[in-house]
Amino acid sequence: MKVQYGDACLSLQQVYEWTRKFMNGISSVTDSPRPDQAHRVVTPEAIAAVGAIVKENRRVTVNETVAHLDMSHGSSTPYSP
Repeated sequence: MKVQYGDACLSLQQVYEWTRKFMNGISSVTDSPRPDQAHRVVTPEAIAAVGAIVKENRRVTVNETVAHLDMSHGSSTPYSP
């Protein structure tokens, strides 16, 4: 498989790991949330609010947007066009 798929191929260790997890009843390949991981919520309202601010003033900074909408700095950047 490595010859056919190159670097896109899973390592043998990863195949063993997933096989073990599936045999134990885990059916999702996505990462589970971790206890200290930040919780992010993307809502259509937040996207629209940031979009409206940017459309009104294309030179608005992320810090100004954050202050205006009372959201964290990291939460505002994915919405910026």
